[in-house]
Amino acid sequence: MEPLKVENITVAYHKKPVLMEVGFSVPEGKLISIVGPNGAGKSTLIKAILGLVPRASGTVEIYGKPYRSQRKLVGYVPQRGEVDWDFPTNALDVVLMGRYGHVGWVKRPSKKDTAFAEECLDKVGMSAYAGRQISQLSGGQQQRVFLARALAQDATIYFMDEPFVGVDAATEKAIITLLDELKSQGKTVLVVHHDLQTVPEYFDWTLLVNKRLLEAGPTESVFTVENLQKTYGGRLAFLKKGTALVEQ
Repeated sequence: MEPLKVENITVAYHKKPVLMEVGFSVPEGKLISIVGPNGAGKSTLIKAILGLVPRASGTVEIYGKPYRSQRKLVGYVPQRGEVDWDFPTNALDVVLMGRYGHVGWVKRPSKKDTAFAEECLDKVGMSAYAGRQISQLSGGQQQRVFLARALAQDATIYFMDEPFVGVDAATEKAIITLLDELKSQGKTVLVVHHDLQTVPEYFDWTLLVNKRLLEAGPTESVFTVENLQKTYGGRLAFLKKGTALVEQ
């Protein structure tokens, strides 16, 4: 069964359409990039799927059932800029928040939950910072903590909004290692991604979005000069060896 099926999603802000009649499904166990120019509605698409912004129309199914009934199967990593990093909490507590879908908001996490959260921190190389206030972490470290929180959700399908933005090379490598591990476990991961150079290297499947879904399919067949020109128009700075490298 398809891990995600989206039908006819339309989102409008102040009566101005941001996404129009977007529909697609994705295969299981793939790393999937969501690619398009700035303002194309990529982040809005993820938020509309997750019910974080209202949809004018459209439906979402996770493994054949409405999203509301399948939330425990879904993990989410928001953009770093949307998080209140001054909130007084430490790295381990942030990761433990990922367990609330399993234990509920009333019950306290068990020792088993805490041990699992510590294991997730270790996977992203942040064990030494478990007790550190999140405001005292670097941008890359903060991103790793939120990736660990998503891991703690123990989800089946993940949505990540620009996880590579503003991180150092070590964190980018850690993210890729984590994505590959999730894929090896049969998980499905959708990532809003801006770096066109790394799309063919990192992702199996690609969605090209510019207010509408223009193409969707295996990266090797979708990520072409023709399709990128259709998606970006005149915003591609240059093309090299058949691949778009830079977006203006």
